[in-house]
Amino acid sequence: MKICINSFLRKIGYQISRYPPVTQEFLYRDFDQNDRSLWETVSPYTMTSREQVYSLTHAVEYVIKNNIPGDFVECGVWKGGSSLAIALTLLRLGNVSRHIYLYDVFEMGWPEPHEVDGTVDGRTPIQVWHDLLAQGGTPETLLATLEPVRKVMESSGYPMDKVHIIMGKVEDTIPGQAPDSIALLRLDTDFYESTRHELTHLYPRLANAGVLIIDDYAAFKGSQKATNDYFEAHNARVLLHRVDPHGYRIGIKT
Repeated sequence: MKICINSFLRKIGYQISRYPPVTQEFLYRDFDQNDRSLWETVSPYTMTSREQVYSLTHAVEYVIKNNIPGDFVECGVWKGGSSLAIALTLLRLGNVSRHIYLYDVFEMGWPEPHEVDGTVDGRTPIQVWHDLLAQGGTPETLLATLEPVRKVMESSGYPMDKVHIIMGKVEDTIPGQAPDSIALLRLDTDFYESTRHELTHLYPRLANAGVLIIDDYAAFKGSQKATNDYFEAHNARVLLHRVDPHGYRIGIKT
């Protein structure tokens, strides 16, 4: 059969060729040694992909090289991998003048979900939790606590007087414990109420040409709806670029 098909295709100018498999090396061929080394360092502390970490660290480079004013803010930090990537990139660039803010409920546990919350494929937050447990996760590995995150940030060597780890619901800690000026804003709290609250109080503080990252925009309905509702309510024009198959979004404020 294969011979017959090849014979027919050759008559009309085509042939079947075996395409070489796509390797990890090919997929990440534009990653330099800094990118590869940093991924190895932060991957135990993050659920994000290589592409997401790459886009984050290059956003940090963009902020510093273009003198975008403000601090770095992450809402929803899990074990601190993304903030660790920010700190290590700032150190590599020789800039330790910026403050890094990390907000999370930590051991307080997930807040009460909004009726719209859940994944885009229809799972509730509780179902997501049970699925993670079924995949081999444990409460100890899936939930992050504050002190290990502090130790992770200390391990970076970044000045700890410029690292602010704030525990509690963002509705209780923001805007009271938030910086006045933000250069990069990374939101990863998944739920509608928290994401809408963060955008309401922090997006106005994001500098013009500053970077906005919505981690679970295409994964969690609440995060997506809160983002869309906020920008529609403020008639804001923003391009949120899709980074990887997980639907992670990144954009620049104009």
